[in-house]
Amino acid sequence: MTAVRPLRQWWWLVLLVLPMVAPAGQPVSRIPDTDAFDAALRTFAARARQPGVRVMKFDPAHTAFGFELRTRWGQRVQGQFPRYEGVALLLPDGRRQVRIQLAAAAVQVAGSARYTAMARGETFFDARHYPHIEFVSSLHDDVLTRDGGPLEGQLRLHGVTRAETFVVAPATCERVGEDCDALASGSVARGDYGMGGMRMVLADSVRFTMQVRLREAPP
Repeated sequence: MTAVRPLRQWWWLVLLVLPMVAPAGQPVSRIPDTDAFDAALRTFAARARQPGVRVMKFDPAHTAFGFELRTRWGQRVQGQFPRYEGVALLLPDGRRQVRIQLAAAAVQVAGSARYTAMARGETFFDARHYPHIEFVSSLHDDVLTRDGGPLEGQLRLHGVTRAETFVVAPATCERVGEDCDALASGSVARGDYGMGGMRMVLADSVRFTMQVRLREAPP
């Protein structure tokens, strides 16, 4: 999921030099809904304590999170988030909810230490000021998990919270997420989150990918 097509040598020169000359882009007004996002986290935590709710952790042996960007000329640049936390709630009525937290400071990009440092830096994820990328889904029923479809929720990225929708792939087994991987992906616009760095080289869209396997959380 994180395989990278080699970039030509001159592309590396462009990517390394451009941040010194390219503007970071127009600042984005931070959406004042941090309280709403934090309230969603509190609701999630309270729901996890309700009787009959199964609390499932992500199994690191079968879980991976990645992202992909494209240059203005069509080349793909891929990376991964090797550090993350995640919890899925399985309610007695069949509904589900998931929370994901990715460590921006641990992001790895294209097998390059320099490009990885750029991704962690102020022109992109800015991990020093915004160390986590977080997503809390809305409650959804088991039909979505089985048949696939849109998964709605709130994404907090680079200090901005917005409603986003990811697409869940159809299940390949009866107990998706337990006996086989749950797969999802979705694209967000960097400009919506104030991540305007390297606009002359990289397209605005960032595509996130998720491969998740669950295991019972310890009591």
